Amino acid sequence: MDTRQPYPSDLTHEQWAQVERFIPAPRSGGRPAKYERREIVNALLYLNRTGCQWRALPHDFPPWDSVYWYFRIWKHDGILDRLHDELRGDLRRAEGHPRQPSAAIIDSQSVKTTEKGGRRAMTAVRGSSAASGTCSSIRSG
Repeated sequence: MDTRQPYPSDLTHEQWAQVERFIPAPRSGGRPAKYERREIVNALLYLNRTGCQWRALPHDFPPWDSVYWYFRIWKHDGILDRLHDELRGDLRRAEGHPRQPSAAIIDSQSVKTTEKGGRRAMTAVRGSSAASGTCSSIRSG
């Protein structure tokens, strides 16, 4: 890491030690890596934490297009999913639970389903027979 001031989203040394095992090292024989993997991960955490646009990434991180390139590659290769699953399992184990949850809760308000399916399963929109508030000043007859 350079001499930049840390952001609240940056990984500590202990956190990086946990994450580093999942992040692929630069390939040997090719062009040397221009940016440290830890800085790429810190930039991804900053984006996640702040919700800023890729192009609005602060200039003390690697360029946004480099960070986005690593994100796409790691997402496509399943590295980010593996990282999430393994860290979740580590946390569950540390709390005395099995690595994998044994049950899940599905909120019926967020899962929409129907027995019929298709267009007929949807509720039809009905027009009101009463005058609306915007048309109440118009007299009929």
